[in-house]
Amino acid sequence: MIATWQLERNTALLTPDPQADEPLLILIPVFNDWSVVSLLLPKIDAALQAAQRTCEVLLVDDGSTLPAEGALNLPDFEAIQTVDILELARNLGHQRAIAIGLTWIRDHRPTRTVVVTDGDGEDNPADIPRLLERFDETGKRKIVFGARTRRSEHWTFQVGYRSYQLLHLVLTGQRVRVGNFSVIPPRAVARLAVISEVWNHYAAAVFNSRIEYDMVPSARCKRLGGASKMNFISLVVHGLSALSIFSHVIGVRLLIATMVLICGTLVGFGLAAGMSAIEGQSMPAWIPLLMILMLAILAQQAFLAVAFILQVLSSRQGTSFVPLRDYHCFVAQLHSVYRRS
Repeated sequence: MIATWQLERNTALLTPDPQADEPLLILIPVFNDWSVVSLLLPKIDAALQAAQRTCEVLLVDDGSTLPAEGALNLPDFEAIQTVDILELARNLGHQRAIAIGLTWIRDHRPTRTVVVTDGDGEDNPADIPRLLERFDETGKRKIVFGARTRRSEHWTFQVGYRSYQLLHLVLTGQRVRVGNFSVIPPRAVARLAVISEVWNHYAAAVFNSRIEYDMVPSARCKRLGGASKMNFISLVVHGLSALSIFSHVIGVRLLIATMVLICGTLVGFGLAAGMSAIEGQSMPAWIPLLMILMLAILAQQAFLAVAFILQVLSSRQGTSFVPLRDYHCFVAQLHSVYRRS
């Protein structure tokens, strides 16, 4: 039974290349922002119509407390052929909503090229054709991200974001340049469906799993309307979720930094002792005490870093969330809200 299940699921890696005559599939996670999505979809439609492309839209309802009926007002579209809502059984957060949406697509629309975009309009719809052009240039093999070149948030948010970028670079060696805005080929969708890390953070999972990707500069726009559902706590959790994908790298970097500090402490003490001997003076009593204290603290830090690394590595042996295997538990229903006549 297990072998049969694995064989069926492993065919994901043999997914056909995207078909030229099939429309794109736009994946948008939504939590209560139905009125904003009503403003966003016409912009996507206009951008794709100008590029002479068609698409279908999948809205992943992340456990919204407000119904879409009455709030989601859709005009007649030209490029958008259908709009469906994949309703989740509970609120999971937009990263996990994206993970479930991608896995559902792998199961039900396996040959589709997917465009992932947020539902607030900050990912510029006019840049979708540019991402698709780069996608075509790569032979439709690589994920193409919209690399953030300019943000529109308040300066306090931008200071915090720049600080997070620096912290992320120091801890992981990876620069934070992208969000969810991307084009994904069918083969990459199939791979993401069996990558556990995508449950925490989609973009970080792509980088960590070494799926081929490219980037196109894309300036962030202002939110189309309403207030963001992301508060300070949510933003911190989102940032830590990205860092958690690289926990093994962070542990090794902390261990290396600790060993460098231990060596530096020993060298500093040796230089102080040497200078005292040359000058014929006794070393101040506080210097050996300070060195012992620093070495004790650093030794404890090294022990904690090793313990952290071993914990991360041992956790890989346990059972983790596999989107392709487990996503069904969170899908409530699929229903259509628009069909182009």
